[in-house]
Amino acid sequence: MTNHDPFGARKTLATAAGDVSYYDIAAVGSVDPLPYSIKVLLEAALRNVDGFVVTEDDVRTVASWEPNGEAKEIPFKPGRVVLQDFTGVPAVVDLAALRDGAKRLGGDPQKINPLVPCDLVIDHSVQVDHFASNDALDLNLLVEFQRNAERYEFLKWGQQAFDNFSVVPPGTGIVHQVNLEHLAKVVWTDQGVAYPDSLVGTDSHTTMINGLGVVGWGVGGIEAEAVMLGQPIYMLTPRVVGFKLTGQLPEGATATDLVLTVTQQLRAAGVVGQFVEFFGPGLAAMSLPDRATIANMAPEYGATMGFFPVDAVTLDYMKLTGRDAATVDLVERYCKANGLWRQDTVEPMFSRVFELDMGTIQPSLAGPKRPQDRITLDDMRPVWQKTLGDLGGAQAATATAVQVERDEQKFELNHGDVVIAAITSCTNTSNPDVLVAAGLLARNAVARGLSVKPHVKTSLAPGSRVVTDYLAEAGLQDDLDRLGFNLVGYGCTTCIGNSGPLPTEIAQAVEQNDLVVCSVLSGNRNFEGRVNPHVRANYLASPPLVVAYALAGTTDIDLVNDPIGNDVDGNAVYLKDIWPTTQQVRDTVAGCVKPEQFVARYADVDTGPEQWQKVESSTGELFGWSEKSTYIQHPPFFRSMTLDVQPIEAIRGARCLALLGESVTTDHISPAGAFKPTQPAGAYLQRLGVEPKDFNSFGSRRGNHEIMMRGTFDNLRVRNQLAPGTEGGFTTYFGAPATADPADTFAPDNDVSTGDVTSIYDAATAYQQHGVPLVVLAGKDYGMGSSRDWAAKGTYLLGVKAVIAESFERIHRSNLVGMGVLPLEFPPGQTAASLGLDGTETFDIAIDDRVQPGQTLAVTATKADGQTVSFDAPCRIDTPVEVDYYRNGGILHTVLRKIVQEG
Repeated sequence: MTNHDPFGARKTLATAAGDVSYYDIAAVGSVDPLPYSIKVLLEAALRNVDGFVVTEDDVRTVASWEPNGEAKEIPFKPGRVVLQDFTGVPAVVDLAALRDGAKRLGGDPQKINPLVPCDLVIDHSVQVDHFASNDALDLNLLVEFQRNAERYEFLKWGQQAFDNFSVVPPGTGIVHQVNLEHLAKVVWTDQGVAYPDSLVGTDSHTTMINGLGVVGWGVGGIEAEAVMLGQPIYMLTPRVVGFKLTGQLPEGATATDLVLTVTQQLRAAGVVGQFVEFFGPGLAAMSLPDRATIANMAPEYGATMGFFPVDAVTLDYMKLTGRDAATVDLVERYCKANGLWRQDTVEPMFSRVFELDMGTIQPSLAGPKRPQDRITLDDMRPVWQKTLGDLGGAQAATATAVQVERDEQKFELNHGDVVIAAITSCTNTSNPDVLVAAGLLARNAVARGLSVKPHVKTSLAPGSRVVTDYLAEAGLQDDLDRLGFNLVGYGCTTCIGNSGPLPTEIAQAVEQNDLVVCSVLSGNRNFEGRVNPHVRANYLASPPLVVAYALAGTTDIDLVNDPIGNDVDGNAVYLKDIWPTTQQVRDTVAGCVKPEQFVARYADVDTGPEQWQKVESSTGELFGWSEKSTYIQHPPFFRSMTLDVQPIEAIRGARCLALLGESVTTDHISPAGAFKPTQPAGAYLQRLGVEPKDFNSFGSRRGNHEIMMRGTFDNLRVRNQLAPGTEGGFTTYFGAPATADPADTFAPDNDVSTGDVTSIYDAATAYQQHGVPLVVLAGKDYGMGSSRDWAAKGTYLLGVKAVIAESFERIHRSNLVGMGVLPLEFPPGQTAASLGLDGTETFDIAIDDRVQPGQTLAVTATKADGQTVSFDAPCRIDTPVEVDYYRNGGILHTVLRKIVQEG
């Protein structure tokens, strides 16, 4: 913030803890009609105006926001950054490399230092190796530290090397739940000035904090690093969609069912890149955890945010979670004084408005591979049977059961059987109502003599240790344990693909008989290849439904009308017989969730388990890279960089590396889970002497570009049309022209000849060696899903110069620009197929140093017979600042040059 106050907006506010200053947004004119989320952007501009980075015109641009007005570029300076370890480790790797780069270019390495508070929560590394036992938590934690010693040593180095950077140790919780319950203050003070809490996070589900009235969203690691280093986020003024909620949830429905319905409705409406702001009479009785559940899944419905303004419900939650009285008082006084307190009498102006009566919500699941594909519980059986035909083909209908023996138990395994039932993810484990409901259902099931089927891998992985406290307080953990839902860890686990291996006997039966088996999880994503490599159908559901499907053991069942099992006397038991009532859930939650639990758990949040306290690390401002490390390697992004900026040049003679379909996710582009010895990354590690049992996961090795390059586009469910008949990271290598200039760059692992169907890594590096640029062609919603910047980093390192898609998801488009990769869209209504492109062409893209945001660029595709296809592709470099990033080769190159030159 600055002392510059051209609008005379700075005022004094009396609070219980004394007077504070604040910037009154009403100083710039009438702001009542503005959406609350836009008011927060306005306050940030007003407080940070300095006449250079943030100008008076920027303030006026935000203040004059119109529902469907022209989108204009504005700078936004978030107050802080949150990270998780899968994206946080490569971010710290980049910062360490930037320090090396600054020193090499004659700058001061200490200038590479976070200028805003940054909290990294280690939550993505624990895997479900052990389950259904009382010692599963301790055993999984032990394995986690054995696997990740190098990464944790590196993070401890980062903690001492950088200011404003703290690490929340493993075994504590999930970043978004820790943020919701502890880190977020709703209103912050700095140097006596109060202002709204705001942030960006290196995880797409950062939006969960919107439920607390905090503006924040997910960005790629490279954009977050720029914010850490004091750079604003340059964005276009967003459209704000109003979503009116009325009524209340009926008996038997949960917040999970509500968010799956919202996701289905908004994904169909199309809200990518837009804010969604919730309003209406339904908010008054909606709990804050329910709001957080809806906000969490904003990436799934495509929005930048799913925002709930501050009101009395916010204050009640702050008190429940142990925030001190002075903070709660400040939040109330500040928000009321500065127009940020939700008013039922004032309906903001919105770009569009949707409405949902919560009384119509039905119990639901979503799957088998997209969160927006909602299925009502009573439709699950017929929908599953259709899904089986889609996934398993005609032969699936006549398949017979497979006999399996495990742990001295003999049982059958069929298509549709549930092999993973996981209560997981901050989306739902932050919500006491649904967790208590799961516990009560478990208690009722145990009382009736029901048990989980022997082929189901069960797990409970909450996002906070407070969950353990209140489940124990209610006596419900014992009931969950009896069904195998023992505590396995405090982290993301199954939701991000850390489900661990299936039991060997189950995995072999699935592989050898090509079974289409299922997972049911209380997570937020179920993309292909994400949850487990053996599981092709994955369904999102509420925690009580996860328990129910573990009891049923199959998705090929109508849980509304069919028995879920039989009691000890052989009597049929139906789901409705064991489902707890809403009042039972509320009464139990009221008796077991207490403020002192939150205060006690977060009092020593930085301490961590004994294993963390014993981790030793190096010291100093520069990191000592080790060539022997297979986890942390010096990235190549800045090694040959100079302070001079070269003009933008046309892309000529590019080959197509991949021709992909619709809804390609960042999981497809850069998988996070386990990988096999036969995949390029596995083969590479074995050559270095790493055994398959020690591979860990792609996500844990994001500090090593050699691994991540080999993993790019190597999801087992990728279908590249340039390698028909294959599934996984394969393509056809079309060779290089004799005139191509050889390049000193990465080398293929295997010999490649023209016409070979080979790994994408080998083909890409073979092209690189001959100086041949690459393009990727894709369909709609390219890059949907996680914020992972390695989906862009890997693309860049493979030599891809441009991605041409029908449309892009917000974060990935930004990440591509941030890595110097050109995002282009096919002309409206056109596709690769409609233009007659099959990926065998060479591509010329007419871009030069005069490129402007959003202009169309001429693309010419030349076929083998010399015929050409020409079209004008809208350039998705959206702002003037992004043009500068692209010209510099990426956002971090831009920042490094600026820091060194200013120094």
